[in-house]
Amino acid sequence: MEDFIFGTVAVDELKVHRHRVERSGLQHAHAIQPRDPNPGKPVRISVLSGPDLPLDYAACYYTTDGSKPEGSHGRAKHGHALMLQPCESIWDNFRWGYLTRWETEIPAQPEGTLVRYRISGWTHGSDEHFADLPDVKATTDRAATNFFQGREAHADWVSGPHAGHVFSYHVDSFRPPEWAREAVIYQIFIDRFSPGPGRDWIQTDDLKQPFGGTLWGVLEKLDYLRDLGVTSLWLSPTWPTPSVHGYDVIDFFSVEPRIGGEQAMRELVQAAHDRDIRILLDLVPNHLSDKHPYFQEAVRDPSSKYRDWFTFEDYGPGYRSFFGVASMPELNLSNPEARQWMIDIGAYWLHEYNIDGYRLDHANGPGPSFWSEFWPACKQEKPDCLCFSEIVEPAEVLRRYTGRLDGTLDFIFADSVRRFFREDDLDQTLLETFLQKHYRYFEADFLQFSFLDNHDMDRFLYITGGDKQKLVHAAELQMDLPGPPIIYYGTEVGLNQSSGKSSADGLEASRVPMVWDDRQDEELLQKYKLLIRERELARPWDRALNWQEGLS
Repeated sequence: MEDFIFGTVAVDELKVHRHRVERSGLQHAHAIQPRDPNPGKPVRISVLSGPDLPLDYAACYYTTDGSKPEGSHGRAKHGHALMLQPCESIWDNFRWGYLTRWETEIPAQPEGTLVRYRISGWTHGSDEHFADLPDVKATTDRAATNFFQGREAHADWVSGPHAGHVFSYHVDSFRPPEWAREAVIYQIFIDRFSPGPGRDWIQTDDLKQPFGGTLWGVLEKLDYLRDLGVTSLWLSPTWPTPSVHGYDVIDFFSVEPRIGGEQAMRELVQAAHDRDIRILLDLVPNHLSDKHPYFQEAVRDPSSKYRDWFTFEDYGPGYRSFFGVASMPELNLSNPEARQWMIDIGAYWLHEYNIDGYRLDHANGPGPSFWSEFWPACKQEKPDCLCFSEIVEPAEVLRRYTGRLDGTLDFIFADSVRRFFREDDLDQTLLETFLQKHYRYFEADFLQFSFLDNHDMDRFLYITGGDKQKLVHAAELQMDLPGPPIIYYGTEVGLNQSSGKSSADGLEASRVPMVWDDRQDEELLQKYKLLIRERELARPWDRALNWQEGLS
């Protein structure tokens, strides 16, 4: 059975393409040491130059006041300049040539400093080439262009003759909240969870239409969730939207009336907190609805200030959108006002509604530098908030977000465990060894949130042919991992689907209505309760700390 997860490296052709691009031109890819800069410690900056770009010199221009650095050929025009030194030649079989690694150190900075920098290289008498610009040869086709848009669609750029990527990092001592290490998170697709007291489903036949789930319904089931043992709820997007899924937002400062509006949100948060359950919202910083008033004005009036909040183009729908979907225009977060607007949204819900954090949709769209500003702003508003990302990329890409977010959804675990239990194509010893290496690859302060399934993939029971014993074994493995586990609503009672996402139902296939009657598998439910309680006693999250101490 087909079970597609990874996008930009899903097939060998894309892996080869990515390898070529990342070894062409001048590539930095946020390569800094330490990955989480600490106050009073210098930060080493590394960049690779490909065999297609011979260089004599390389420079780093940086600022420490949040402004954009400017410079040319090693001389700062705004901020400071550092020369990089070549320190290693690396042979690459695929490119059949030598790469050169260049390095320098940005001096130690105090707590709270936002460092922004650009990197360039040049030869005698030539123009500068700036780091992480797409290789022209590699981007002559649409697939390659999509690759760069998918990797970081809205990285901070300087336009004009010295165009280039502006990188950033924040110097701080922020860490994931302690409660998050011990958390058991329950993912709720609101429209399909529960209609609420005295209400019935609107309908349950057409997966593409509303079913009638509400925040009142979530509130009504809080005691069930507490009894299950979960400590945090991840809610699907709650903002006004024209869709059922909610990932195309019209207004980031209110709650969708269809699911209960502001009153339901406030009462849910309070009732959950009374039960020691935390509330996590699903924030979409990368894009919004084409019905959002800012986008409507940008389309209507080319002189509007909102015009630069989006990227208008001559192909596709006429503007950059989320994977080409016209109803989801992407925000241009390199625009300072747009960037600050989204950061303010993050702080607003923490302050005004006392929510406990965010699952951040398509976080690699805005890219690491954006989160170097968003995450500190959230921590300053609510120090024990949790911000974790959705990034469907290889481990080396995920690790770039260390020190910029609290952690990320563990798609690598999900892919591995689903393949193992679906096709038995992995030896169990090899799987366990792989997972140990996987968790050692990340710092203990960058949490990996494990899951077996979610709203964008077929349910675990569906891909294993309804084998509940395999589900139990997978859940046992998940609960024994150091990262916080996430349970997709209904998995604990054997909720399944009748068709796959490759069918006409598409992504909606796994978004079936929750069952609240005798269709629940009581034996499976009790097993989940037991596993959660055993996890609490065993404290597997301590192993991550021990692993890192052993490696240091």
